[in-house]
Amino acid sequence: MRYEIAESVLHEYDPGEPGITVPARLTVGSFSQNVTTKLDTGAGCCIFRRGIGEALGLDVENGTPQWISTVTGSFLTFGHEVTLTTLGLEFDVTVYFARDVEIKRDVLGRIGWLQQVRMGLVDYEGKLYVGKYSTM
Repeated sequence: MRYEIAESVLHEYDPGEPGITVPARLTVGSFSQNVTTKLDTGAGCCIFRRGIGEALGLDVENGTPQWISTVTGSFLTFGHEVTLTTLGLEFDVTVYFARDVEIKRDVLGRIGWLQQVRMGLVDYEGKLYVGKYSTM
């Protein structure tokens, strides 16, 4: 059986590097930040460093609190509405910013990104195919 990702974009990444790197842009009002993210299919939501939220002019801790649990522990984040642009696709979504500055990774997870796209992956070749999700 053959499946197609309608209007997909091909993003090539280096499969020799750790993780799958995806460029993104976060926008709030007139503030924007380019971010190098990692695709994380195990992450429940999109999580960004506190400094990114501050650079967007957000009072990070004024957002909706959300605890994130990982295999190494838990940390507190705060949700804010942003415009997230990745690979030419734009979404108005809630993403979460870490309370602690020690959190140094930016990830694209299920809520906020993965649920917005159809995706194909050929990791051996470093190819990520992404198209906007629609029910049609």
